[in-house]
Amino acid sequence: MTTPRDLVIVAMDMPSSGPVEHGDLSLALAGAEAVDLLGAGAIRVADGRLVPVPRPAGPPAGEQPADPLLAAAAAALVQEPPYEPLGDWLWRRGRGLARTYLDAMQENGLLVRENRRRWLVVRNSRLVLVDSAARRRAHHRRRADEPVLATLAAAIGVVGGDAAPASDEATASVLGAVADAVAELSAERQRRARRLEDAAADNVRRGY
Repeated sequence: MTTPRDLVIVAMDMPSSGPVEHGDLSLALAGAEAVDLLGAGAIRVADGRLVPVPRPAGPPAGEQPADPLLAAAAAALVQEPPYEPLGDWLWRRGRGLARTYLDAMQENGLLVRENRRRWLVVRNSRLVLVDSAARRRAHHRRRADEPVLATLAAAIGVVGGDAAPASDEATASVLGAVADAVAELSAERQRRARRLEDAAADNVRRGY
């Protein structure tokens, strides 16, 4: 259950069509969490909504959740009907999620701050990946064109392979929602850029 971490590693290491926007990555990370929660049997998708699956009350004595961020994602699910639409989950859970994962990976020693300036894939980041088993596993998964990671990477502009079909309907629903949300965010950035360009042109015409 390491899809979000693998996605961050791939986004930082693989070529892309341009710097990966933190907003795009955050949305994709929320989708990656949903996929891993599906795999863990913690949720199901019904009518486009994320429905929590009842679990035994707490882990056995002495056992801790393997992934605190995934546990936090599970705790953040809407627990009452009519539950939360997939798209709403991506926007709510995804708010600032890229930074959360970067901070966690730095705390765990998977990322370090480099002392000199260097161009990185993730915009506004001076963090670099260290050589680790996690990094090698992520690249092995990406080279194998595993459908979930390949599709999420393609959605945020990472090149090196086409999106592959998901193996089940629920996962396909999550991946489709991620693609829609990233496209919506990109369109909004373009609208904002056009408004700024129009405002600048107006100022030039007015002699400002």
